[in-house]
Amino acid sequence: MVTVLANATRYAEAYALLDGLVAALPAVRDPPTRQRIQSNAASLYAQAGQIELALRYADQMLAAADSDAIACQAQYYRMLALSQRADGAFEAGYPEALARCTQANDGLYANSIRVLAAERYLDHKQPVAADAALQRHLAEIDRIGYPALSEEVQATLARIAWAQGNGERARALALQAAKTGSNSVALIAASQVLYEIAQTKGDAADALHWYIRYADAEKGHLNDLSARALAYQQIHQQVQEKKAQLVTLRQRNQVLELQRTVDRRSRTEIELAIALLLVVLGSIGLYAWRTKRSERKFQKLAQRDGLTGILNRQHFIERVRAELGYCAKSLREACLIAIDLDHFKQINDSHGHAAGDSALLAAVAACQRHLRSVDLFGRMGGEEFAILLPDTVPERAADIAEAMRAQIVALGDAPDSPGFPLSASFGIAAARVSGYELQHLLAHADGALYRAKREGRNRVVRHDPATDPGADGPPQGFRERRKATHS
Repeated sequence: MVTVLANATRYAEAYALLDGLVAALPAVRDPPTRQRIQSNAASLYAQAGQIELALRYADQMLAAADSDAIACQAQYYRMLALSQRADGAFEAGYPEALARCTQANDGLYANSIRVLAAERYLDHKQPVAADAALQRHLAEIDRIGYPALSEEVQATLARIAWAQGNGERARALALQAAKTGSNSVALIAASQVLYEIAQTKGDAADALHWYIRYADAEKGHLNDLSARALAYQQIHQQVQEKKAQLVTLRQRNQVLELQRTVDRRSRTEIELAIALLLVVLGSIGLYAWRTKRSERKFQKLAQRDGLTGILNRQHFIERVRAELGYCAKSLREACLIAIDLDHFKQINDSHGHAAGDSALLAAVAACQRHLRSVDLFGRMGGEEFAILLPDTVPERAADIAEAMRAQIVALGDAPDSPGFPLSASFGIAAARVSGYELQHLLAHADGALYRAKREGRNRVVRHDPATDPGADGPPQGFRERRKATHS
């Protein structure tokens, strides 16, 4: 039932039922039943972003595994959870996980782990290692005949081919992966590759088509992740409230017993009972306050990037869409800045990922010095960032971006310098030209960023409809209504 409810996107019911199963787990003595509960918990908690919970039940399953097949499943769930962490835990556990699934002769789980590893390599700009993880096993993946796995492999191979400069192969693989669109993760990756290929060729119509496919697929995927996370949070909060109610009822019963006793005691005893009653009521208030604080902390963590503390991609997109909607109603100006740190892969390769993380933190801090409280700053992935500046004209946005660029370059000469030069490229798109649809603003800011990269990096480029392909005109009536508003 947990699996059926989750597949039907009835996530709140699925997590409520799973909570009951997990609560009953200590009393379950039948090993297969325990393994099913643990595998459901590891899978659903990983999909809700609850990494530590997913690891707890995957590790329980692994510790009690009575066969290679069960150990292989447990290792897959561990890798699924660890693939969401930025540390090296995935890389450390990858050889053992793959060995257990190879020993179990389970091609589905083994190749699913390889796909996770290949995507991880690609995120770290290592296409050769990603290709090596998959190439020798393509025939085996075809024999398995699992559509979702096949689509994800094709999309990953398309990303690899594009990263290695093989545009024709990348396009063919991406078209095949995007053909059915049944796997949202594969469709997102394939559409992004096809968009970048079309943009490189200067085919504006094809680029816009695939960018819309990419944006729609990503929006659906993010909505699904949000629904899972929200359902988990709601059920988790309901459970905490029920526990608090039980504690409150027990304490009220104790208070009633005290009141009965007080009726038969002296004044001194009455005063002592009142003091005890105040302590009990204070503990109830403290428990309620801690529960509320934990809920707020969870909500904040769900909205922030774990390394830099700025908005994560999912929450940034939600906030920006809402802000652009407000701007569109009164035709207020707004600008979007796309940022990409230059030669970031070389920093990771030469100085290590810890140095790369320090560079990201320093660059984010440098940018934040030039932002207002109303500006939205988000991490889009890896070394890529975006900023929305409401009520800001393009000329002012260019000045702000230039100040950020100079501040990042100056980090190399600062007393607490990271020990290597650092620079970034900036692309700017304005609502007066691109309109208020986020996908168009992102596409145009991204195109300007590509120009900045091609022209030598470490520079600020504004989207220009006269030179950039696929530019939309300004929203109808924009200039006329702006004049009327100011008059």
